[in-house]
Amino acid sequence: QVQLVESGGGTVQSGGSLRLSCAGSGFIFGNYDMTWVRQAPGKGPEWISRISKGGVTMVYDDSVRGRFTISRDNAKSTVYLQMNSLKPEDTALYYCVRVDPQRTWRFLPSRDNWGQGTQVTVSS
Repeated sequence: QVQLVESGGGTVQSGGSLRLSCAGSGFIFGNYDMTWVRQAPGKGPEWISRISKGGVTMVYDDSVRGRFTISRDNAKSTVYLQMNSLKPEDTALYYCVRVDPQRTWRFLPSRDNWGQGTQVTVSS
């Protein structure tokens, strides 16, 4: 049974930082790319970053490039999202998603490949 469990969310002031973690189990973590997606209230899912299965290639949406850093530790079956210089518009529920490495970079699979999410709230 695939499980993805996010943690590290919280409330922070504008300009602050948070580090999200996502622990995977029930599958071979190192065989999959991992993506972070966020969803703000009343809006659709927004793809923000992805890291290749070996951790060599990382891609970012323009909205977070230069402020967010994705990384992974396959020995711990964990992917991270370091978020710096946070803005109120970063407020959302953040999900980690496992992705077939052969899929295009912004591909989002079915919800059974998603975690339950962790809430990030940035106050102005």
